[in-house]
Amino acid sequence: MGTAADARPPVVFLMGPTASGKTDLAVALTQSLPFDIVSVDSAMVYRGMDIGTAKPSPEVLVQAPHRLIDICDPAETYSAARFRADALREIAAIHAQGRIPLLVGGTMLYFRALRAGLSSLPSAAPELRARLSAEAAAVGWPELHRRLAVRDPGTAARIHPNDAQRIQRALEIVELTGATPSELYAAARPTLPWPVHLLALAPPSRERLWERLAQRFHGMMARGFLAEVARLRARGDLSPELPSMRAVGYRQLWLHLDGHFSLDEAVSRAIYASRQYAKRQLTWLRREAVDAWFDSDTLELARQVRQYLDRAGLVG
Repeated sequence: MGTAADARPPVVFLMGPTASGKTDLAVALTQSLPFDIVSVDSAMVYRGMDIGTAKPSPEVLVQAPHRLIDICDPAETYSAARFRADALREIAAIHAQGRIPLLVGGTMLYFRALRAGLSSLPSAAPELRARLSAEAAAVGWPELHRRLAVRDPGTAARIHPNDAQRIQRALEIVELTGATPSELYAAARPTLPWPVHLLALAPPSRERLWERLAQRFHGMMARGFLAEVARLRARGDLSPELPSMRAVGYRQLWLHLDGHFSLDEAVSRAIYASRQYAKRQLTWLRREAVDAWFDSDTLELARQVRQYLDRAGLVG
């Protein structure tokens, strides 16, 4: 299934910002090509988080099964390292069946972890994490984000000033190793034993993407997103500080249910957070050595991608 120059079975990444149409394209491709989908999404891994993550419907999953969705409880913490181990296992299983893994999603850190590995990064240090959390409680996460930007502007540019988990982890790496995350990732070498082909999907303009983001979020609300968050909140063992509940939309609606602001304000904040997340995804993508970009608004998009894959020798 590899190219004439490389007989090893390939792996295809389909990357893009949120609401760019990745899932629809991936499902369409599986209907005519020997692809099996592996989800690369840090929120779809959680059971019970369906509407707000834009998880494929049960009907779609029957038509095109997705690996690595619904694999853990929202009370758990799912890491990039765990994703890498899971993805490597699924890729090997798909290749063993004579098919091609199509890794689809927008969690760029997971894509990078899969390609470059994480062995150079230190393990978590509870005492250091506690100290950083205490500092953040005193001065705020944006202040710690500014501290990170001084040491590692590249990493800081990809992290929102209120993303406590990633700010904490980046500063932890700096203090434990004396090197920045950017330096450690740059020193890493791709470790996958298969040729990887990177495809990127995005609307033609940011304005078009913002429009799609707003439309999608309002559609989620109409399908019962608030009730989904209310059910998760009612469990009693979850909180807005958990990684699962920090997913865009969930945190804002949870805080509304806690009485911090109105539903209209929660929706506005969630749409704004979606835009900020998409900006970071696009920034990350532009730094990747993408093999081909596709306009998500193009007519007959799946046909164009199939033609590209055929010219590249990835499918016969």
